[in-house]
This record gives sequence, structure tokens and C-alpha cells, in this order.
Amino acid sequence: MSTQDRLTDALYGLGWSTVKKLPEPAAVRLGRTIADLAWKQRGKGVKRLESNYARVVPDASPERLAELSRAGMRSYLRYWMESFRLPAWSEERIQGGFEPKDLHHLTEGLATGKGVVLALPHLANWDLAGAWVTTKLGIPFTTVAERLKPETLYDRFVAYREGLGMEVLPHSGGTAFGTLARRLRDGGLVCLVADRDLSASGVEVDFFGDTARMPAGPALLAQQTGALLLPVTLWYDDSPVMRGRLHPPVEVPESGTRAEKTSVMTQALADAFATGIADHPEDWHMLQRLWLADLDPAKGSA
Repeated sequence: MSTQDRLTDALYGLGWSTVKKLPEPAAVRLGRTIADLAWKQRGKGVKRLESNYARVVPDASPERLAELSRAGMRSYLRYWMESFRLPAWSEERIQGGFEPKDLHHLTEGLATGKGVVLALPHLANWDLAGAWVTTKLGIPFTTVAERLKPETLYDRFVAYREGLGMEVLPHSGGTAFGTLARRLRDGGLVCLVADRDLSASGVEVDFFGDTARMPAGPALLAQQTGALLLPVTLWYDDSPVMRGRLHPPVEVPESGTRAEKTSVMTQALADAFATGIADHPEDWHMLQRLWLADLDPAKGSA
């Protein structure tokens, strides 16, 4: 393991061991302080976040974009402070920490016995939403995690999420899709963060007026298993409670090839994600390149 990898692993370990012991007001202040320092340094992540916000809010002035990126970093650090502290939260704190709208889409979908796929963008705190599902609703679910480096850091994330009641599968290795399909055919719940493609086989979608690529997995799982596909968006307000919305189901088209159906369904997911992101852009933690024009200028529009 390189020195950089050891340092990264040690810093995350310090976060989970130390931050979770802080009183909540102290953790909130610490998160905001770190966010403001990072924002002032104007590193690559902050600049990319601001560039992404410029697509979401195309008429924003430079001053407005700066305000958004500062709020975005504060939201991002709120996510991390909450995530470091989640293992130490009581069941009551978790159950009171999230209030979703239109939950009936999920409960009614599971009642059919056909399984449900929840697809989310990188909005607010998807880990808290997952912990709420396992704790408040008492519903276990399966998810997929990107393999991080160093491997010890990936192991920390898996242990953390499994401690919250999730079954975690590695994104790489080729077996995740089959396991997810089996869980759905058994009437289970699958939750996937789905606004950024981690492979070369994603689906091109129109996203805020330009082409991006999003994973095909959620749409393919719904087609192959008959599971309900539900977009979910999350956001913060000024309270300690995270808010969320379960959007209406994405239907499988009655005609077309599998690829055509997957394209239509993934575009519907992108549209639902865009609605939530446009309403709360500062809670979209996308500090990476997403649009094809940013990934490869030769493939994108001007």
C-alpha cells in the first residue's frame, strides 16, 4: 500500500472513530468549518462542482455559482459528518432523521411481491435514507458499492453499510447483477445510486440540455425481473431532518428492443433526477465530470 493510500485510509478511520463521538452541534460546526476551508482553497473538486452547477442553473451569475458551490460543500460535509456518526446514532435518531414524501409507492410496490428498485442520484445523504429504510420500515435491501482504493478503505465502507443493515455487493467482478436480480425475484428491495456511470456500457441521456451517460442497471433489472423502478430524490433544509420524495414508477415500454426500452427508462430516471437536482442543486454532491462534453470534448456538444 502506498503512503497516500495509507494516509487516506487513516483519515477515514479517524473520522469514523472520532467524529461519531462528538456532540451533534460540535460535529455540525466542524463540518461547516472544513467545508468553508475547502471552498476557499478552490481545489479541483470545488471547481468541478461549480462547473456542474453551471449546467443545472445556466443563468446563474458567477456570484450565484460561488454561493451555490459554498452551500454545496457545506451539504457535502454534512453528508460526511452524518455518515461518520450514523453507526453511533440510536434507532430513534435514525427514524426521526428522514421524512420522505409519497412512501406509498415503495410500500405498495413491495406488497405486490415483485420486488422494487430504488434509484437515486448523489443528493443529500443516501446512506441515511438507507438506514431509515432498514430501521424505520424494517426492510433489508441490497446495494452495490464502487471498489475504492486502498482495499482497506473499501472494506471500511462495506462494514459501515452492513452495520446499517444493508447487503453490499462490489460493483466490479461481474456477479452483482445476477445477485440483484435474484433478490428482486424473491420480492426484495434493491437500492442503487444511478446518476453516474462507472462503466463503458452506460446509456446516453439528455441531462440539463446536454448528453450524459447513466447506468443501464436499474432499467435492465426492472425489465428482467418485473420489479417496480422508483426514482428517489433527497434534500436538506435548515432542520436536522433530511427530506425526500419517491417519484411515480418508471414504466417498462410496451414495445421496442431491450436496448430501446432501457434507453427510454433511463431517460425517465434522468428526468426525475433533474427535477430533484434543479429544486435543490446545492445538495447534489457531484464533484466529478459527468457530461460527455466534459469527459471527452470531442464527443460532446459545444
